[in-house]
This record gives sequence, C-alpha cells and structure tokens, in this order.
Amino acid sequence: MAIGVAIVGSGIFAREEHLQPAVQASEELTLKAIYSRSLKSAKSLLPDTSSVDRYCDDCGEGKSYKDLLKRADIHAVIIALPILNQPTYIRAALTVGKHVLSEKPVAENLKDAQELIEWYHSNVDTKKVTWSVAENFRYLNSFEYAQEQVRQLGRVLGFRVEVYGNVKAGSKYHETEWRKSPTHQGGFLLDGGVHFIAGLRLLLGAENSIARLSAFSTQLQKHLPPVDTVDATMKTKAGATGTFCVSFGTTFTGSEWAVACESGTVSISRSTITTVIDGQEVKKEVEDERTGVPLEVKRWGEALAAGTKNERQTPEEALADLEIVGRFILPLYTLDN
Repeated sequence: MAIGVAIVGSGIFAREEHLQPAVQASEELTLKAIYSRSLKSAKSLLPDTSSVDRYCDDCGEGKSYKDLLKRADIHAVIIALPILNQPTYIRAALTVGKHVLSEKPVAENLKDAQELIEWYHSNVDTKKVTWSVAENFRYLNSFEYAQEQVRQLGRVLGFRVEVYGNVKAGSKYHETEWRKSPTHQGGFLLDGGVHFIAGLRLLLGAENSIARLSAFSTQLQKHLPPVDTVDATMKTKAGATGTFCVSFGTTFTGSEWAVACESGTVSISRSTITTVIDGQEVKKEVEDERTGVPLEVKRWGEALAAGTKNERQTPEEALADLEIVGRFILPLYTLDN
C-alpha cells in the first residue's frame, strides 16, 4: 500500500522538483495534500482542478497545518520552507507521529541544528517515526560514478572544488524573499554551499572527513548579503589537503570537483567525469536525473515502506555538511570529527 504524503511549502523546489516528478513518480508514495501559508501560494502549487487537498492559513476552518497533521491517511510530510521556518513545522509533524523529509540545511546554524537533533532523539520514538534531511547532491549519478572511480584509485592525496556563478538581482532564486533579504547566516553560501560540501564529502569518503579549515569569505555583490564568496583551504583527518572556492557573485564561470589519488585523478564538470591513470585520460558522460531529487525522494519512500532509515538522509549526515559551511566565516577552526 502506498504511503500517504503531504508537501509543506509552495516555493521553487516544491513546485519544480518535489511535486513533479519526484512524489508523483514514486511508486511508494501517494500525494494526499499540500500546505502553504496562503491560498494564493497554495494555488501556485496546485490548480483548482486538482483532486489533491489544499491547506493554508487562510483556507478556512479545518484547513490549517494542524488539521492536515490530524489526517490518518497522511503518514509523512515533505517540508520545503524558508530555512528559519522549518524547525517549527518539523517538530509539529514528528510530535504527532508523521515521518518527515525536510529540505537542507538541517537548520540555520550549528546550535539550532544540534538542539533540534537532540530534541528528536529525546522526544520521538526514532524506530517508529523517522526524520530525514534532503540533500540531492548525494543522489546525482555523476557523483556516485565519480565516487566509485575514486575508491578504485587508492589513497586520496588532494582535492579541489571550484563552483562559480553570478546570481543576478531579479533572477528566479534571488527573487525569493527569504533569499533576497536573508535573516539566516551565510545567505546563498549557506543555502547552496551545503550542496557543494555534500558532493565533496561523498567523493572523499568517511576516512577523509574534513578535520581542519581556514577560510576567507566576503560579499562581492550588494544584493547578495551577508556573504556570497568563500575561498578555503582544508585538511582531512587522513592528512590530504585541498581547496574549496565558491562564489555566487563573480564573473568567473564553471564548476569542477577534482580528487587526486595515488593511482590517478578523477574530476567532475557537470555531467562529464574525467579519469586520468598513467597519463591516459578517459571521459564518461553520466546523465543525472534532473537535480537528483526524484531519486532522493524515491529512496526516502523505499526506506519508509521497508520500515528502515536511509543513512544518506539522517539529520547527523546533514549536520556534518552544515558544520563545515558554518565555519566559513571564521578564520580558523578545528572540527571534532
């Protein structure tokens, strides 16, 4: 029997990724309802002709978020709200026994994230009710293939990440009010940076977790507060060193994740993975399924159906991403992992 699910939020990711094709393409999930704060935003996610129920703060009696959570046919919720709003909705759903998949980051900062995770383990029967945190970079086919290549090439010697772009004022993501005037730390670096760190951590593996970093961060564009650029050096607990350079406000362009191993190198540039061994270069095109969200949601649904948890989606895994990004504004920090 398919698991009844509701989508909480009506922003870009809820509209373009979670609703279709992710939830609607998952055999394990059936969309029962959506919630947004206003009827106008709820209608932007689902038209009047939809058979899926709409809930919102101004939808009338019996149509609040609290009312949605009372439904016995809704077993799980996908929460895709502004970063600062999510913890309240996560707690409310978990408290009444609904499984949760919340969008990254796990919280705005380390303190709030640690407190929320501690609350979860102290107040919820985690064997029966699960909280998962979405991170679609862990489900990109290109990164999974590159990870396999890195594993075959021996000890990691070094790495570099370069992701450059220029988010224009008035562009789709910038026009989201909570991104345009962020009250969360880090601005676009927090919102987007956790993706890039998740990709790096996937490539390096647990044995090369980041142990130390030093970083310079700055704001290059007035419309991208409080910071939009970081240049960091890092060292793993196994001794490998590397660089992490990301900017959302530069005229540099392009992206690359590269790992040097004892027997060769592996790099990712969009859907192209290049492996070099003994001077011989092999390129492979690996198509990703959109942004990785369809597979991410499918794996979540499969875990719910099996009564298990997906280790890539635990809040602790998301905390490890946030822990690194959260240190970019500090000159030097040693991580206890």
